Amino acid sequence: MLAINTKPMFPCPVCTGPREVKLTKKSKPYLTCDACGVQVFVRGPDGISEFRRLLESTSEETLLSRLNYMEQRYRLTCPKCGKKFWIAPQLVRTSGFSGEMKGFRCPEKGCGSVVAWNNEEAK
Repeated sequence: MLAINTKPMFPCPVCTGPREVKLTKKSKPYLTCDACGVQVFVRGPDGISEFRRLLESTSEETLLSRLNYMEQRYRLTCPKCGKKFWIAPQLVRTSGFSGEMKGFRCPEKGCGSVVAWNNEEAK
C-alpha cells in the first residue's frame, strides 16, 4: 500500500502497525518492525512480483482500516495484567451452569482473568 508521502507501507504481521517497505542492495523488498523485533524478507521472483502486486492493488486506507477493525474486534486486553491477546477457541470460557459464553481467558500464565466479549471484565 502506498502512503501519502509515496513511501510504500505494509503492516507488520505481528502488531499490524504500518511499516515502511525498504529494498535490499539487490532490490528485494523487506520490512522491519523495531517494536516487535520482526524482519520480513520477500525472496524469489514469484514472491517479489506478488508482493509488489499486493502493494499496488491495496490502498493504505482499505487495508489499515480492515486491520484496525479486526484488532478492535478480535484483540482483547486483560484488565488484570494488561496483556493484549487475540481471541482463540481454546481461550473461550463458558458458564459451568448454563454453558453460556462468559468471555476469553487471559493466556498469560498465572493470570486467570476472563475478558468478556464486550471487553468488560467477566466475573
